[in-house]
Amino acid sequence: MNDAVTRILLVDDQVLYREAMRGLIDRWSEFDVVAEASDGDEAVSLARELYPDLVLMDVRMPRMDGVEAARLIHDEAPEIAIVMLTVESDKDIVFDSLGNGVRGYLLKDTPARKLRDRLHSIIAGEMALSESVTGPVVDEFARLREAAGGNDGRGDVPSSEHLTDREKDILRLIAQGKSNEEIGAELYLSVGTVKKQLSNLMLRLCLENRVQAAVYAVKAGLDK
Repeated sequence: MNDAVTRILLVDDQVLYREAMRGLIDRWSEFDVVAEASDGDEAVSLARELYPDLVLMDVRMPRMDGVEAARLIHDEAPEIAIVMLTVESDKDIVFDSLGNGVRGYLLKDTPARKLRDRLHSIIAGEMALSESVTGPVVDEFARLREAAGGNDGRGDVPSSEHLTDREKDILRLIAQGKSNEEIGAELYLSVGTVKKQLSNLMLRLCLENRVQAAVYAVKAGLDK
């Protein structure tokens, strides 16, 4: 992440929660809440007017929910990072969100420090999910991938025997929903080293993104 301040549009129908979140984010010098919205319709209008770097948005709101708002914002401005911050952990809602351009799906009980780290990761181009929704999402992606490919089991997964222990550890932590910063902290590596090793892994395994890397880890039995 560079030194520029990330401009945030905060969207939630609960005034007290918005005030609390603004108070928290105001303590982080690298972020700036430029506007607030109380529903999805207002969020779409403000995103169009202000073009924020990041939209931090609840799911269930009056007039227009967060998923529909995410779709409209992403269709008009795919460069804007959209993050759901919600109490909703239903797998279908998570999938609908991800299918409509959302880069992050975080639960409202996420600790402040972890939330800050996850926002950094998302701005850097990563996808971030709360740990409690990562498992079901990865399992469902794996199921859909198998169904689409007409295969069963793990026969289509390249062997993990050629991977180093460090590479297996990185994939295991990816499957657990960890960010590069969290992986680096756990494995005593710099964020740059994690990024480089993950990029090399994805190239060798023909993977396009972190979700596919997580699916590979699950199907190869590396997620335990």
